[in-house]
Amino acid sequence: MVITYFGNGCFRLQSGETSILLNPDNNRLKGDVVLRTLVSTAEPLPDTDPTVIAFPGEYEIKGIEIVGHQIPTESTDKFVKTAYAVTWEEMKFVFLGHLSRPIDASLMEEFAEPDVLIVPAGGGHFLEPEVAAKIAKQLEATVVIPSFAKSPSDFLKALGKKAEPMDKFVFKKKDLVGEKERPVILTDSG
Repeated sequence: MVITYFGNGCFRLQSGETSILLNPDNNRLKGDVVLRTLVSTAEPLPDTDPTVIAFPGEYEIKGIEIVGHQIPTESTDKFVKTAYAVTWEEMKFVFLGHLSRPIDASLMEEFAEPDVLIVPAGGGHFLEPEVAAKIAKQLEATVVIPSFAKSPSDFLKALGKKAEPMDKFVFKKKDLVGEKERPVILTDSG
């Protein structure tokens, strides 16, 4: 599995020829599955080749199980925020997308014990680094990757861990055994 970061909340997860694209900023990047964690209810989604998932529900595409949960405390008539739990190659990935406040207890249970957690940690319109770190600990994430983080060092400090930035994160499930809240800081490849 390879995770590459393209700035803001955009990531590509790739295994072999199959890829998931999370929150692409434009149509330049391609993926077999595109997940959007924030969509406007006023604008229809563009018709594109890959499967675009932008709303809550259960999906299965190319052996990837995806469960989208609406964030009711942050969704409005104009925007829907969705967080995803994805099971792929016997690993659980959780994408918290555009959160700005902690999630409620029922969703914490749905998202518990992910192998990889991508959590917004930039403050402002997103979770504050301290809140993002607390959620990572509560979920008992194996690997934690911050998104929307202007300064990853604030997130690392809140998590109480150190990490060197890397271009991409390459791993297999067996590489994650024994890890707990391991931060992975990815450099922008965009």
